[in-house]
Amino acid sequence: MTVKERILATLRGEPTDLLPFVPRLDNWFYAHEATNTLPDKYKNATLRDMVDDLGIGYHSIIPNFKNWREGGYGDLHVGLGIYDLELSPWKVIFHNVKITEERNDKGELKVTYETPKGTITTRVVYTPQMLRDGIVLYAHKEHAVKSYEDYDAIAYIFDNAEVIPTYEKYADYRENYIGSRGVAVALSAMWASAGHYLIKELMSFENFYLERFDDPEAMQDVAKRLHPFCDKLFQAAVNSPAEVILSGANYDFMFTTPDMIEEYVVDELKRQSDIAHSKGKFIATHTDGENMKLLDLYVKSGFDIADSICPAPMTKTSLKETRDVFGEKITIWGGIPSIATLQSTMSDGDFYKLVDETMETIGRGDHMIFSVADTLPPAADFDRVLYLKRKIEEFGAVV
Repeated sequence: MTVKERILATLRGEPTDLLPFVPRLDNWFYAHEATNTLPDKYKNATLRDMVDDLGIGYHSIIPNFKNWREGGYGDLHVGLGIYDLELSPWKVIFHNVKITEERNDKGELKVTYETPKGTITTRVVYTPQMLRDGIVLYAHKEHAVKSYEDYDAIAYIFDNAEVIPTYEKYADYRENYIGSRGVAVALSAMWASAGHYLIKELMSFENFYLERFDDPEAMQDVAKRLHPFCDKLFQAAVNSPAEVILSGANYDFMFTTPDMIEEYVVDELKRQSDIAHSKGKFIATHTDGENMKLLDLYVKSGFDIADSICPAPMTKTSLKETRDVFGEKITIWGGIPSIATLQSTMSDGDFYKLVDETMETIGRGDHMIFSVADTLPPAADFDRVLYLKRKIEEFGAVV
C-alpha cells in the first residue's frame, strides 16, 4: 500500500499493511535549512527528497505559511488571520475598504482598515529568530477587535470580502508533488467557526471572554454576521479536489474553554462534517493543545481526524484516555509528544519506555496515524525519529 492508501484506509477503519507514519518535519527542516545545519546527507535536499529517502509519509496538513501566492498580497492581512498562500483553495479580496500598511525593521507590520463603520487596526510581527525557533505563524501585537465597539466595522470588512475558489495550484500540488506520499489536506481556515475566528485571530483571549461575559448577545450577533464569510471559505475548500479538509486549529481547555467550544464550535463542525461526508470526504481539526474536558465535545462535533494529539507527559491527558473516548469515531493523527524527541527533556531510557507504552496502548492500531505532535522541534534528536520509524515497521499490519 502507498502512504496515501494507508491514510485513507485508516480513516475508513479498514486494514492496512503497516501503521501510517507521517510526522510533521517542516518546522525542523526549514529551521535547519535556514541555519545550514541539515544533516550532510540532506544539505542540498528538499523536504520531499528527505521524506522519500526516509521512506515515510509526507505531512501536508498544516500549510507552509511562508509559501505566498505569486502575484498576491502576501502577509498584508495576517492580522485578520488571512494568509494569501499559493496552495490555498481560496483567495480573499477586500472591497470598499481603505487599507494602509506600515512596516519597520523589527519585523512588525501595522495595517489600518478604514470603513464607514469605523477603523480597524492590526499589528503583527515575524522575525528571523522566530523562523529559527520553528515558529511559523506571525504573532499578534494588536488585535483587530478590541471591544464591542469594533463589531460593526469588522462585520463590514467581511461583508465586503470576496472569496474566490482557486484550485489550479492546489490540484497540481496534490497530484504531482504529494501524489501517493500522503494526503494533501485543503485548508478551510485555521478557525472552525465564526465564533472560533473571534478568539483565534480577531480578539485577545482576555477581551474575548470579557466581552462574552459583558454582552453575550452582541458577541453571538457579530459571530452570525461573520458566518457567511467563514462559510464561503469552507465551501471553497470542501468543493476542491481534496479528500481531507482542515477546519480549525489550536484548542486548549484553558483558553478555548469547554463552554466556548460547546457554544461556538461543536454545531458548526458537525454541520461541516455532515457536508464533507455527503461528498465522501473527511474533516480534520488541529487539536494540538491540552484536550482535557474537550474529548467528548470533539466526538459530538462529528469530525474525522484529531490532528496533532499530544498526550502525556506533555499534556495531562494520556493517549489511552483519548483512545478510550474516541474509539472508532475519530482517528488520531499524532501520539508522540514533541518533548519526547528532545534530549534536554527526556532521556533515551524514558524515550524508549514511552514508545513501548505507546505501541501497547494503540492495541491493534486502528484509527491511528503516527506523528510527532505538534511538530518535530528544531532541537529534536533526529535519531529518535528513525527509531520511531523502526518500531512502527516492527508493529506490522493493522487488521
